[in-house]
Amino acid sequence: MIVVADSSPLIALARVGRLDLLRERFGRLLLPIAVWQEVVASGADRAGAEAVQNADWIEKRSIVDAGLVHLLQQNLGPGEAEAIVLAREAKADFLLVDERLGRAAAIRLGLRVTGLIGVLLDARERGRLPDAASVVADLRHKAGFWISDELCALILGERP
Repeated sequence: MIVVADSSPLIALARVGRLDLLRERFGRLLLPIAVWQEVVASGADRAGAEAVQNADWIEKRSIVDAGLVHLLQQNLGPGEAEAIVLAREAKADFLLVDERLGRAAAIRLGLRVTGLIGVLLDARERGRLPDAASVVADLRHKAGFWISDELCALILGERP
């Protein structure tokens, strides 16, 4: 399976020590250089950066279509733009992205997207997230990842 990741889900899971959820779900991840820069180089002093850098199942890749990246950057950040282009170029099965504008642009270009919530739901459904409540709490409080109460209930298997 080929999966390209944007920075947001990667940073959030790295900060709470749960990159394993991505490895278990996807096997390996491709990161465009801009995402690698944001997570590892610029984020070197932040929790999770070292875990991403040392993960042998995460591979950084350059994009080819700089023109499309430039076009996408009119509305998106460099990491999102490169992630979308790399997903197209690699014929990825999924693009892992959370931001609304990035997801919309990817879908318009025919890409299949999922995000952190999708990863958590999949892990819970496969019985790989017995500590769902603590993971959700850590994502909200330690990683600063916004999750609505309704989505929290869904992840925890409760009815919202």
